[in-house]
Amino acid sequence: MPTSELSPDSIDKRTTALLFAALFAILLASRLCHTDILWADEDYHQAAAMQILHGKVLYRDLWYDKPPLNVAVYALFGAAGGVVLRVASAVYAWLVCAAASHFASRLWSRREGLIAASLAAFFLIFYFPAATITLEPDTLMILPHLWAVYLAWQRRPFAAGIVAGLAMLLNVKGIFVLAEAFALCAFSWTALGWLAVGFLIPNAAGLVWLQTQGALAGYIEQVWRWGLLYTGSPASFATGVARLGNWTAFHAALVIAAVWCWWEDSEWRPRWIGWTVISLAGAAVGWRFLPRYMDQLLPPLIIPASHGFALVAASRGFALDAAFREFTQARGTKLRALEAALAVTLLIPVIRFGPRYAILAAETTRGAPHTWTDTAMDRDSHAAAGVILKISSPHSTLFVWGYRPNIFVYTHLAAASRFWDSQPLTGVPADRHLGDDQAIFGNSAARWLAENRAELTRSHPDFIADGLSLYNPRLDIHRYPDLAPWLAGYCEAERTTGTIIYRRCEPR
Repeated sequence: MPTSELSPDSIDKRTTALLFAALFAILLASRLCHTDILWADEDYHQAAAMQILHGKVLYRDLWYDKPPLNVAVYALFGAAGGVVLRVASAVYAWLVCAAASHFASRLWSRREGLIAASLAAFFLIFYFPAATITLEPDTLMILPHLWAVYLAWQRRPFAAGIVAGLAMLLNVKGIFVLAEAFALCAFSWTALGWLAVGFLIPNAAGLVWLQTQGALAGYIEQVWRWGLLYTGSPASFATGVARLGNWTAFHAALVIAAVWCWWEDSEWRPRWIGWTVISLAGAAVGWRFLPRYMDQLLPPLIIPASHGFALVAASRGFALDAAFREFTQARGTKLRALEAALAVTLLIPVIRFGPRYAILAAETTRGAPHTWTDTAMDRDSHAAAGVILKISSPHSTLFVWGYRPNIFVYTHLAAASRFWDSQPLTGVPADRHLGDDQAIFGNSAARWLAENRAELTRSHPDFIADGLSLYNPRLDIHRYPDLAPWLAGYCEAERTTGTIIYRRCEPR
């Protein structure tokens, strides 16, 4: 039932403005309760933006395995952290709400638009912070994802292609956004041509810029070679299924309402399902199903779910049109059951994640340290950065063994070389190197990794922060013989719970 004629647009602009003001206030409050925490999926991009401000060029002077627009987003607000970063996150989430609202309003009515905005805000709050709070590639791609599909539905394939191309410059999974736009254009080959042209324009411009900066080879190596190697080393089947099941359970209200819309909307059902299946394929790349990867499923569920929720609201007497009431009354029993299911499934994420916001807010207000286990490594990085700042100067340089970009954020120091973490030196990615020592490509790239370590030894950082060896002795920095002569020039200065800080030895 995509029928806008059954649901007139009778909600006034004042109601809309008030709702959007309330949504922004709620989004902002959810983010300001932990301004002193840096989550693992945002510190990397903030630190990279800081390195750009130090004069480095991505891919040429700095190893960075994500597309370039992520750093550009952080550069928009000077790579600032704290309150500025959280306000930026709230503004971005609010823009996602606005895009979802516009799409659903044009499909049905303003009622669905307000529901879509509310659903977007709800699910950009109540899940793991790494998937709802941070500005990282999967989250940042939600906005162009929505607009690209909307423009495709509007039969504007060229514009949709441009927006999908921008998505690609945020996340290599932007190729799935292009596929979704093609599906919403009903697989028209003429539309495909215009989509392709639009898609190529921003990407070609990006490649030209990289070439002029001498960074194209590094971009191919870091974003594509490393990315494909990472994707080619999936998690276990059971792990992937469990993570997908967990995400679905916490987003069950979206899934149920979206499926109800599919059921009633026979005309658009194939497109709704196609959009969702393609998005699921994008989230499934690498079979990790990490919380942030699942952001790709939010747009194709939020839009139809807004209509599913509208049907339930109508069953409670909120329908403003006689034909719409008649439609819902004919399905009264089903809608009552659906209403109960939606109420219960919306409570699940609130009960699971809501108290954490209250605890964080209380700790932040009191100035008390956060004791949440998920913030332990961030607290340790804070401590390590404090040690370094006591004995460094603003012109000191740093290298971090492990994956601790937040140490760069907290110290504001420049990276001493192209390598600023250990992933391209050991071949073990950050999502597993705390407990594993197996390179993602076995021994096939041993020479490449050795060349990277040799390049590192030609740099002379003032400080080395070893944030990995105490967690995983199998990846202890001293277990690499080719690094031994270089490390001989460094002496331990101090250590925290999880980090050893070295500084260049004083001449005797």
